[in-house]
Amino acid sequence: MSSTTKKSKQQLAKSTSKKEGFTAEEKAAMRARARELKANEDGESAVRDAIAKMSPKDRAIAKRLHELIRAAAPDLTPKTWYGMPAYANKDGKVVCFFRDAGKFKERYAMLGFNDSAKLDEGSMWPVAYALTKLTVADETKIRALVKKAVG
Repeated sequence: MSSTTKKSKQQLAKSTSKKEGFTAEEKAAMRARARELKANEDGESAVRDAIAKMSPKDRAIAKRLHELIRAAAPDLTPKTWYGMPAYANKDGKVVCFFRDAGKFKERYAMLGFNDSAKLDEGSMWPVAYALTKLTVADETKIRALVKKAVG
């Protein structure tokens, strides 16, 4: 095989291989996290600013979740975490967070819980919930989850 043929095959392989690395959305989340670590801003304002930047549908869910979480666990401190509204315990560890559907171009928003949440139930339990809207039943379940998470 000639060196020209080898070169052509290598170039073809390079051009058809899947790109590796972070997506633009992931890079933006990492930049947001770096800014959060450097900044010393009021968490409530940061959360409200993050919510304001969301699409109308995600914003409505985020606003209601913010109210629910603040009422269910007033000891949690609002802050942003990778650009997302989040709620931290007294040790500064994020207990729960809201990821809007637009953040990573997903079809649903998500309410997530980190390992500092006390949701343990046997050897397996859910730590994230897909949200397309909030019903009264959903709100009741979220209140109970947040109370258990900080319990």
